[in-house]
Amino acid sequence: MAKPKDDTPADTAPNNTVKDPDNWTTGEETMTGAQASYLRTLSEEAGEPFEEGLTKAEASKRIDALQARTGRGRDH
Repeated sequence: MAKPKDDTPADTAPNNTVKDPDNWTTGEETMTGAQASYLRTLSEEAGEPFEEGLTKAEASKRIDALQARTGRGRDH
């Protein structure tokens, strides 16, 4: 029996490659240099203090929040 065709447009299909930072196996490690650099830039643009000492997971969440606030990182 043939598998039914999925007519879901690619841009609305679920993305299985995106994981919640709370579920990262390395989420408790110190944020990366790239995260720190980008977070510093976003913090400056948002007029908020840069938070040092974040974990990878915390930095990812902070980046998401600051991107929403500054409008950076949006595809549309």
